[in-house]
Amino acid sequence: MQFRYKARTGEGGATEGVIEAASVDLAVSSLQQRNFLVLSIEPIEGAAGMGIGKIAEWLGVFERIPMEDVVILTRQLSTLFEAKVPVVESLKIIIGETESRALRKNISDLLDDIQGGMPMSQAMSRRPEVFSKFYVAMVRSGEESGKLEEIFRFLADYLERSYELARKARNALIYPAFVLSAFIAVMAMMLIFVVPNLANILVESGQAIPIYTRIIIGFSDLLRNFGIILILLLAALGVFLARYAKTENGKIYFSRLVIAAPLIGGLYKKIYLSRISDNLHTLLSGGITVVRALEITSEVVGNEIYRKILLDSMESVKGGNMISESFSKYEDIPPLLSQMIRIGEETGKLDYILKSVAGFYRRDVDNFIDNLVSLIEPILIVALGLGVGILVAAVLVPIYNISTAF
Repeated sequence: MQFRYKARTGEGGATEGVIEAASVDLAVSSLQQRNFLVLSIEPIEGAAGMGIGKIAEWLGVFERIPMEDVVILTRQLSTLFEAKVPVVESLKIIIGETESRALRKNISDLLDDIQGGMPMSQAMSRRPEVFSKFYVAMVRSGEESGKLEEIFRFLADYLERSYELARKARNALIYPAFVLSAFIAVMAMMLIFVVPNLANILVESGQAIPIYTRIIIGFSDLLRNFGIILILLLAALGVFLARYAKTENGKIYFSRLVIAAPLIGGLYKKIYLSRISDNLHTLLSGGITVVRALEITSEVVGNEIYRKILLDSMESVKGGNMISESFSKYEDIPPLLSQMIRIGEETGKLDYILKSVAGFYRRDVDNFIDNLVSLIEPILIVALGLGVGILVAAVLVPIYNISTAF
């Protein structure tokens, strides 16, 4: 939002201009930071506010900010802070280099808040679509300890590790998902457009139709006659599951389903354990208390089962117990993690131990993904071959029988 102002400088001279800020209070604070005495300030209204720039701003609200952009932003801030560039100048440089309209708008607003006298962590907390609670807590820790440069280096390293881990897991599942989707689409088209014509030929021939061919023809009739209804039912089921997933019971059910699923359940479980270890290591290294670190990690772990474990552990630690003692009560926490944490607590090197455990789980995830990819390909080939073979046999065998009958 833009405001037109009139003010006096510190030397007593008159000045006026336009400033952009999220509110009039922030605009005034920003001007006061420049040692201006504000005489009048009012928002700019009218047709100009409805121009292309305003429309672009509205469109930017609906743009999703990818995790990759946040990772790059954090690394840029870390590099600039290490080069001793002030916060305001760093943000101005990044605004000029940012291509994403939505991210550029958020950084501009962040800059306005900081120039208005707001602490960086508080300004970031107003933009949860960009900066998570974990991110804000780390920045606040850096402000309080005077180690903002070091904290941003921790953050940049952590976000790069997390992004790389998530990217590998996602890429491992894209290929089989694409192949299965293409296979289902091709099979559906065969059943809707090809099989009915062949079914007419088989029926008119008067020959006995094998049971497996009748099953295929039945599926074909079902798709042709009730395909729209089936699609509507699937859409309704999808809406129901999406709403159920937002309930407390739904979150627990789907979280359990993810880590208990065959083949990929082990992968996601290792990812969550790696995330817990890495988050706790990063937070404790940044000076966050154990209780607060458990609370923040519970908010960003991404699984309801582990979120509850972390929150229960937080309450247990508040009661005077150790993290390892609390973790050891849960089957979803492997003995390796709780035992390593116990060693860290007893030796006073918990952050170092957590870093080692996080590295172990990241390597384990990498190996698991490599093995999963090598295993998925032959399984897909066999499954697709069986599907195509059954469909071809169901169609060609009766036709062959007709040709031999004559």
